[in-house]
Amino acid sequence: MKISYHSAHEPMCGICGKHCRSFESLREHLIGPLPKVECARIFSNRGCNLCLIIVDSPYALRAHRANCQFSKISSGLLSRMSNLSVQDNLKIDIGRTKGPQVVALGCKMVGGGSDGTLDLCARVCLVDENENTIFHTYVKPLIPVTNYRYEITGIRPEYLRDAMTPKQVQRKIQDFLSNGEPIWKIRSKGSKARILVGHGLDHDLDCLGMEYPAHMLRDTAKYPALVKTSKLSNSLKYLTQAYLGYDIQTGIQDPYEDCVATMRLYMRMRSQVHHQVEDYVMAIDAPNRNSFATWRQSELERMSPDQLLEISRSDYYCWCLDMK
Repeated sequence: MKISYHSAHEPMCGICGKHCRSFESLREHLIGPLPKVECARIFSNRGCNLCLIIVDSPYALRAHRANCQFSKISSGLLSRMSNLSVQDNLKIDIGRTKGPQVVALGCKMVGGGSDGTLDLCARVCLVDENENTIFHTYVKPLIPVTNYRYEITGIRPEYLRDAMTPKQVQRKIQDFLSNGEPIWKIRSKGSKARILVGHGLDHDLDCLGMEYPAHMLRDTAKYPALVKTSKLSNSLKYLTQAYLGYDIQTGIQDPYEDCVATMRLYMRMRSQVHHQVEDYVMAIDAPNRNSFATWRQSELERMSPDQLLEISRSDYYCWCLDMK
């Protein structure tokens, strides 16, 4: 007999207690397209369609929504950002004693190659946890640009003529993220490197020619609690609308807007409250999950769902652990 474990990191319906693999599946359970009828009825009166929690009353829901829904970045700010050439506030702080800082990365690509389908990084932006721009620049690709994708990027040839090279951008960002430490040292427990947030980070880093340790990356396109299925990601546009309450990428796209959206998604997921016991060997090692001794199997079968929940652990790194 196989035992089914529910991790304390998995979202749970606040009405019927159903465990869901991701917030996307919890959303389908509560909102549709084929929701559970009783849960959907209660959720429609007392549920927040952004963070998916259940509050005590419709009045409390109105008060909660005012704080839960984020406001969209103003178009005036985006317009000013579009005219920036270089903004560089990257500072290495080797002596700081706080925990890892978090920055969000956003890139915009133009097209290269004979058919213009090869992605070439032409614009980069970094923001901090307070949504302040700490780095912005255009990037001059090493090979000719055959499609500027102006309708999406807003980039013109003159913007790239005197821009930084990919190598220069890579070096500046790499030094800032690692906080002056060599890459091999970032893996150590006491590292002061920064956490990097983004959407589709592997692609962005590849286009920049950068490497960064996987355990320091927080990718909203891969985070299990935000994906559609284990092999299908949600777009950043959808995640922003569904979990933050506003629309992005409606016209010419700005990397600052993407950075802010990914940072807000990260902060929302990081603020989840989870209680997890990590030192219970029965549920920790994958080979042991379904191959216990007979006496231990019987012990598990006698446990209540709440007891099983307490000894379970996630099979992925939960972002709420960044707060510890």
